Amino acid sequence: MEPASDDGNKKPDPPPSDLGTFAEQFQHQPVAARVPEKMARGALTTGVLVLDSPNEFVLDFLQGLTRPHQIVARVVVAPAVMEQIVTAASDNLDKYVQAFGSPPALPKPPTKRPTIAEIYENFKLPDELLSGAYANNVMVGHSPAEFFFDFITGFYPTAAVSARVMTAAHHMPRIVDTLKMALQQYRTRHTPPSP
Repeated sequence: MEPASDDGNKKPDPPPSDLGTFAEQFQHQPVAARVPEKMARGALTTGVLVLDSPNEFVLDFLQGLTRPHQIVARVVVAPAVMEQIVTAASDNLDKYVQAFGSPPALPKPPTKRPTIAEIYENFKLPDELLSGAYANNVMVGHSPAEFFFDFITGFYPTAAVSARVMTAAHHMPRIVDTLKMALQQYRTRHTPPSP
């Protein structure tokens, strides 16, 4: 007979001591996440570049305010998490518009769009950001002036913020459009056709 916990649920048998490994499936739904001190201040962004492969998205958050231009955060997420990011960012922008009105529009960019190679030639990627921060959850919020993204690693036993990025409200519509467009292009390239 299996031992029962205080709430009446059965406890799993302990792993045999002669096994070298033990694996157990868990569900961790963070409502809150620990914020490491080095992540607490976050990074200010003015835009995002999105790269993808069949297995992940790489989100490079840019800061074009200073010279040289910087990539201030790199976050790596699975496709399912990218869908969560797009949904959360879109919902937050809609709620912002309902509460405060549309953010002021930015000037139109030049008609000739730079290539990804040209952008990466102009933006400095610090060594500590080369491999990025992994995230399997996201929390998006806003105030009257800005939006934030808390990228979270929901690993047992404690969820933690792996990257925090903030942006002024007027940048958010363009960021949301970029995220949506990247997800749509991913679906076009990597979803097999229906039989």
